[in-house]
Amino acid sequence: MNRYPSWLNILVLSIVLLAGFLALPSFYGESRAVQITRDSADPLPSEMGGIVLQYLKTAGESVSDVYIHNDRLFVVVDDDQQEKVKILLKDRFGGKDSGYKVATNFAPLMPPWLRSSGGKPVHLGLDLRGGVHLLFEVDMPRAISQYLDQMASAIKAQARNEKIPGVRVLAQDNAIQITTRDAARCSETRKLVDDMEDGFLVSEREDAGACPMLRLTMSETQVKDRQNFAIEQNTTTLRSRLDEAGVSEPLVQRQGANRIVVQLPGVGDPAAVIELLSAVATLEFRGECQSGSAVEAARSGRAPAGCLFYPNYKEGVRGPVVLDRDVIATGGELIDAGFTYDSIDGPIVNVKLDGSASKRMFEHTKANLDKRMAVVFIETNARYVEGQEKPILETTEEVINFATIRGTFSDSFRISGFTPNEAQELALLLRAGALAAPIYVVEQRTVGPTLGKDNIEKGKFAVIIGFLLVVAFMLVYYRVFGIFANLALLANLIIMMALLSLLQASLTLPGIAGIVLTVGMAVDANVLIFERIREELRGGAAPQNAIHAGYDKAFSSIADANITTLIAALVLYLFGTGPIQGFATTLSIGIVSSMFTAIIGTRALVNWLYGGDKKVEKLSI
Repeated sequence: MNRYPSWLNILVLSIVLLAGFLALPSFYGESRAVQITRDSADPLPSEMGGIVLQYLKTAGESVSDVYIHNDRLFVVVDDDQQEKVKILLKDRFGGKDSGYKVATNFAPLMPPWLRSSGGKPVHLGLDLRGGVHLLFEVDMPRAISQYLDQMASAIKAQARNEKIPGVRVLAQDNAIQITTRDAARCSETRKLVDDMEDGFLVSEREDAGACPMLRLTMSETQVKDRQNFAIEQNTTTLRSRLDEAGVSEPLVQRQGANRIVVQLPGVGDPAAVIELLSAVATLEFRGECQSGSAVEAARSGRAPAGCLFYPNYKEGVRGPVVLDRDVIATGGELIDAGFTYDSIDGPIVNVKLDGSASKRMFEHTKANLDKRMAVVFIETNARYVEGQEKPILETTEEVINFATIRGTFSDSFRISGFTPNEAQELALLLRAGALAAPIYVVEQRTVGPTLGKDNIEKGKFAVIIGFLLVVAFMLVYYRVFGIFANLALLANLIIMMALLSLLQASLTLPGIAGIVLTVGMAVDANVLIFERIREELRGGAAPQNAIHAGYDKAFSSIADANITTLIAALVLYLFGTGPIQGFATTLSIGIVSSMFTAIIGTRALVNWLYGGDKKVEKLSI
């Protein structure tokens, strides 16, 4: 009676030992570091560490350690060294065509033998590591209006391609209005709309002396699809911008219908991050208007029909500028943009367009040799006004280049006329992609590394105190069986850390609270079992029978209590956000591991001491 088969005892011991090995990296901690990775999936060269170390020594920088782990090269540095070393390594290894990426990160401080085995420490959350937490809201009305503007331009271009004269397309009031002056071409215009409307709801309104005005409004499905597209595109763009800026392991995820959470461990300057992420910057390439004079437009303050007037221009562009309303290509059609320095033109941005845009660019330059073309820089910024919940979005358009077309070109060309910082920032924004709609900050938190270390120490202290109090109580109240419960509790903590490490789930301050709660709850199962054994002994049962009955009869109560708590934890994870999910994660893991250690683990220990063929007269319980 009360005997486990050998294979089960070996399995229990193996699980605990494996968990101890997986949890071991977390006890060594981590340090600030600069990380170098490959753009491709190829592994880093084995000699890379030596090359980096020699380069830093030549530059006069002394670092704690340089090693390669999981295809990442870590340069372990002091807190005040991190940014300086990052800049040095980025200048040497982080060029556009170098094939490497340089970013700030945290490096695990485990010994080489543990690193070589692939061990990973528990991933610490923002409140423990320090960094920046930002919550952005996407301007959904602007996303809808931008989509309507794009569709209006597409309809106008198609009417021009099919040579339907007199078609006027205007996007306003969340709808597209189409009028045709030539009454004989009404059916052609309607067919054009039917072919291109893409789910729009089309209505007609009589217009005296002409075709009925067609009004295109977005369906509910279209609105939802466009909103989802704006969130997904902005999330992707934010990740790209952070990657280009050298921020490693950022958390960028959707929250709710129109918000995006960004968490950046180790980043200390929120102002610079907000400026980079919220910048809505793109380019438009437009030809010079041929139907009117820029001087006349400046005098009257109005542009000729079909043209746009730019009275404000970048220094170096002479006189007012009048450009075609129709766009040749936009920043959204860019494949790549890079910053270089030319001995004649100074800082330049090399631009590469996609297939359709390059075709339009080729046709325009071929047809407009010796005429001028402008590059318009469009930027949207959020201006926060005290007392207002949402910022005022201000869009500025600036002609940054206005040059004569001397030859035909299509997909590749360059733009000059910048300072080095302007060219570098513009190339980064264009390369990372444009936001589908403007975003603005609705919540901002900065956690300093000192506060993070404080949180870790206090969390450790809380776990240790809670653990020792439970251990003391179990020893006094249940004697030898209390020792079994305490060993199971220690194994439970080790298994929890191992699972957090294996899953690479972020451990946050609420997560530590979940661990502390689990420490208290983990002994509940043993209390139920031990009290049941006591009850059986008081009823006159033999020790062996009391042990068997205690584990057997208490199991259903233990299972019911833990399953209901696990359901509550899963609900918290599914419907909660941020800190609530961190608490639910550790609580769920703790419940599962405590079921194993409290029931199977302690039963194995009790069977080892009292079970089998042993004749037991009395239990130390």
